[in-house]
Amino acid sequence: MLVEAEREQSNGGRPRARLRVPAERGVLIGVDVAETYVHVDAFDAALTRLSRHQRDLVDRSEPGYVLGEVADCIREAIVANPRQVLGVGVSMPGQVEPSAGVSVFAPNWRWADVPVQRMLRDLLPVPINVDNPLKATTVAELWFGAGRGVYDLVTVNLGTGVGAGIAFGGELIRGVSNNAGEWGHTTLIMDGRRCRCGRRGCVEAYVGVPGIIATLTEEFPEHRYGGDDQQRFVANVRAGLEAGDPEAGWLIERLSHQLGEALANLVNLLNPERIILTSWTATALGAWLLPPTASRMLAQSIAGSATASQLVVSEIGENPVGLGMATLALEHYLEEVGLPARRGFSARSDG
Repeated sequence: MLVEAEREQSNGGRPRARLRVPAERGVLIGVDVAETYVHVDAFDAALTRLSRHQRDLVDRSEPGYVLGEVADCIREAIVANPRQVLGVGVSMPGQVEPSAGVSVFAPNWRWADVPVQRMLRDLLPVPINVDNPLKATTVAELWFGAGRGVYDLVTVNLGTGVGAGIAFGGELIRGVSNNAGEWGHTTLIMDGRRCRCGRRGCVEAYVGVPGIIATLTEEFPEHRYGGDDQQRFVANVRAGLEAGDPEAGWLIERLSHQLGEALANLVNLLNPERIILTSWTATALGAWLLPPTASRMLAQSIAGSATASQLVVSEIGENPVGLGMATLALEHYLEEVGLPARRGFSARSDG
């Protein structure tokens, strides 16, 4: 996995050898299975993106259909990049148990105990591992983003769903069943708005995009931003902010208040060095959302904690989930061939 790139003179003794990863060594594939689409990124062994592939999902309640679409999209990436496949990392929504390759619970899709890894292996003769998008995003930040050089960090996903990926000492915190980071389903408002998980007052019910739409609609029933298409709604809010629209300004003030409160709970509990806002909502609205959110987080955190925690917006850009899953696939490949790697995946089961 490493070859000598060049030698350079040292201040004494033998010349130093500079090493590089040979890009031609093989292909790594990162798969983001989201609520409405499958996105596949192919990378070389040095984790430089080679190609992108995407399919829309129509019937998400049927595992056979969804995983068939995932397999077809992966095949497209393999055909487009004819090299040895070192590993495929597949991110699934809901609760995922990577050691068993199972999507334990995906309530929006009505999935329970679906053997995702086994089903994909039956369709594709390549090394496949499954994990959760929060874990993938956190690994991407550790390797390539705002987490480089930071040992204690939290990534906060802001999209349709809301959650947190946690790393301490540069290592993912998974919890006993890989569910560490379900911050979106902690309580923000007692007996508040009903969440899609069935509980009331969850963080996600207010700072997830459906919750943001509900908040604006409650205050301005005739607003012009729409709501049927979540990404279009967020794009319209951004355009409103750029134009100085008071409704968009009110929404950012309200959202920053709620998000800052929820982040203060993370700061008080975990005391991280850095909190990174990720995903498409953070990318679109971060310039307006970050300053008031950081101010509210600081005001609601205990003395000495928030002042040591930096709040930033991810700069990775397009699809950190795919990049993170490819990185986890590389970590697992290195472990299989006997090289030391940070423990990203849990021990894989072949069952």
